[in-house]
Amino acid sequence: MPTPDHSNGAPCWIDLMTSDTEKAKDFYGTLFGWTFQTGDQEKYGGYITAAKGGKTVAGMMQKDDSMTGMPDMWSTYLRSDDAAATVRAAAQHGGQVYMEPMAVPEQGRMAMIADVTGASVGIWEPAEMKGFELAAEAGSPAWHELHTKDYAAAVKFYQDVFGWDTDVMSDTPEFRYTTLGAGDAAKAGIMDASGYLPAEVPSNWQIYFAVEDADASVEKAVSMGAQVIHAAEDTPFGRLATLADPTGAMFKIVADTGQGAQAATEA
Repeated sequence: MPTPDHSNGAPCWIDLMTSDTEKAKDFYGTLFGWTFQTGDQEKYGGYITAAKGGKTVAGMMQKDDSMTGMPDMWSTYLRSDDAAATVRAAAQHGGQVYMEPMAVPEQGRMAMIADVTGASVGIWEPAEMKGFELAAEAGSPAWHELHTKDYAAAVKFYQDVFGWDTDVMSDTPEFRYTTLGAGDAAKAGIMDASGYLPAEVPSNWQIYFAVEDADASVEKAVSMGAQVIHAAEDTPFGRLATLADPTGAMFKIVADTGQGAQAATEA
């Protein structure tokens, strides 16, 4: 597979903020076949890069004392040519700035914001590090999805701030869904979650990892201390399951059942 083409505004990186990096490495290394490299402590704060088959797929970072009370979580980063300008645009369109753009030596610049509906999302302005080098193959990120309590406001925010060229995949009371790009070229989705997200759960980005066998992956994850949030089920886009890793970070897995292309065509 060629290296993914990270267009402006699209997901280009993911990372895990965890309370136990060693446990996380054991878990994801076994589940997805990842290998790990730890960056220089002074230069990169001990940031851990995960790879699959020699291609980078994700990052990990140990939570520090300032993050007490914050749950372990995966984050999606959207590409920007100018992180500072994107942060300013986010604030102007009702978002919150959690972390101003910060230089990562030689690699690029990163920032963290909340969108207008309260979902946290990262911003990555690339230099040497362009983003994940593998996607939609077993053990790599396959899809990125915003579950939002204010669907219309979220769609407009990503159009205005990140320049999304959107396509409405479905617009019924039961299922409202908009994508960045259309059909097989879509790179991310926004789902109306107002009907099912509990009051205490904010709008949030969710990451899907590709696996060869969803049921076997669930069984393996549970044997290592994961919890099943939603059991594996067949959908038009593959067999999906939602899990929480041993320290509580939530993620999804998806196994291609051959129906995804047909569903995209029919949408």
